[in-house]
Amino acid sequence: DNGDGTITCEGGFSDGSSAAGVKMSVAEAGGKVLIEGKMNEDSEFTFKKPEGNYTVIFDAGPGHAVKVPGSEITE
Repeated sequence: DNGDGTITCEGGFSDGSSAAGVKMSVAEAGGKVLIEGKMNEDSEFTFKKPEGNYTVIFDAGPGHAVKVPGSEITE
């Protein structure tokens, strides 16, 4: 949480490789996707913080998807 109404997520893989280009999405509690994008060249994804409960999804393909509840994202 950047403290300015935006969230920046950083990603990577256990072998140290970049997550640049990995699909990212932000979904509301009911599952509706609010925001879609990709990790940038620095393996970061910044988005406007949604109102209410949300989940950030890092989707690098089968076996490589991570879901992080917004409640676990802090400054």
